[in-house]
Amino acid sequence: MKNYRFFLSIFIIYIIISMVISPSLYIQETLAGINAWALNVLPSVLPFIFFTKVLSSLGSIEKISCFMPMQKLYRTPSVSGYVFLMSIISGYPVGAKMTCDLYLSGKVSREEAFRMTAFCSTSGPMFIIGAVGVGMLLSPRAGYIILIAHIFGAIINGFLYRKVKAAELPRENSEVDKAGSDIGSMVLDSALSIISVGAIIAIFFVVITSLSPILSFLPTPISSILAGLIEITRGCKDIALAMPTGLAIPACSFIISFGGVSTMLQSLTMLGKIKMPIWLFALQKFTHAILALIISCFLVVIF
Repeated sequence: MKNYRFFLSIFIIYIIISMVISPSLYIQETLAGINAWALNVLPSVLPFIFFTKVLSSLGSIEKISCFMPMQKLYRTPSVSGYVFLMSIISGYPVGAKMTCDLYLSGKVSREEAFRMTAFCSTSGPMFIIGAVGVGMLLSPRAGYIILIAHIFGAIINGFLYRKVKAAELPRENSEVDKAGSDIGSMVLDSALSIISVGAIIAIFFVVITSLSPILSFLPTPISSILAGLIEITRGCKDIALAMPTGLAIPACSFIISFGGVSTMLQSLTMLGKIKMPIWLFALQKFTHAILALIISCFLVVIF
């Protein structure tokens, strides 16, 4: 732990010095991160965070998801099926946010929440098909292949963690129940959540820029994948430029399903009240990424 803190301190000092030396570059990259958040994340995620929070407070989610066999499949309540659907429709980090809200309202246990994060933390079609498939790879078919691999990877990934154990924690007063009596507080909570996401994206655009001199010594495909392990939007964009489509599809599938450090921190921020272990969430995302990579390779060969 001491070595970790030492190297992290050195790296942060390096970033600060780099920002002092080239302030215009880092201002530009921060704005690029904010722009990526404003155009790709904000319009697709904010409405979902708000309206799913309203549904949770009204107790409507249980009625919608009562027919889903999630208990048999993943040993989680049927409500987790609704969270999964919302996650694959809206993308990161809505699934994590909904999971935490359900835990706070007492509708799932901490153990069930840990199991849910294995299949309820996903990207969405707006990013995968629109931004990556059409915008970066210039191929809607590539976007659909990545989306299918991503979803089926998540479905299979849930089975790997259906026996995860977790000790229960003393519960605080339910934030969801408090919000249920005040629409204003729901709006505020949703806005604060999405602003934290934007801040993390902007910060990691800066981190990638600071690492550019080091990544430039590596072959372009490798540096692109490493950039994606840090921030998926930047990484997928670089992968699309560095690789032929047949290789870019599996690479993007891996990156999107892993989520990158930036997206993982967004989700872990949402899961703060559950005290989700970082190692467990990282392992869940890694196995999801491997499964999506394998599935996408088969789909590329077939299609």
